[in-house]
Amino acid sequence: MTGKVPEDRRYTASHEWVRSEEGGLTIGISDHAQSELTDIVFVDLPAVGREVKAGESVLVLESVKTVADVYAPAPGRIAAVNDGLKAHPEWINQDPYGKGWIYRLQPTGEATGLLDARAYAAKTGPPAAP
Repeated sequence: MTGKVPEDRRYTASHEWVRSEEGGLTIGISDHAQSELTDIVFVDLPAVGREVKAGESVLVLESVKTVADVYAPAPGRIAAVNDGLKAHPEWINQDPYGKGWIYRLQPTGEATGLLDARAYAAKTGPPAAP
């Protein structure tokens, strides 16, 4: 792990993380993104089965501070969503790389422009001090 940037996944310029797994991609937002949003209070989860294009807004996160879109890193179909976030949106703040995953995508094309952990950490700067 590079700071608070796990090395087992890739990152988008818009701060989503992408982990390749058997059968698809799991997507969430980075620790940097959740700290910028502050307390997340609502997650507008997408419908399972929805087709998305790379770069398309898939869902909206609402925090006490702002509203933010979460984008698709590749074209594909929404295969699953983290239903637990309906009752516990704070999981994204508490554990963005674990319990706070947001959705799974069955890609129909390649994800392009993804950064590795070191490049993403360099882009976002050092992790904030506790």
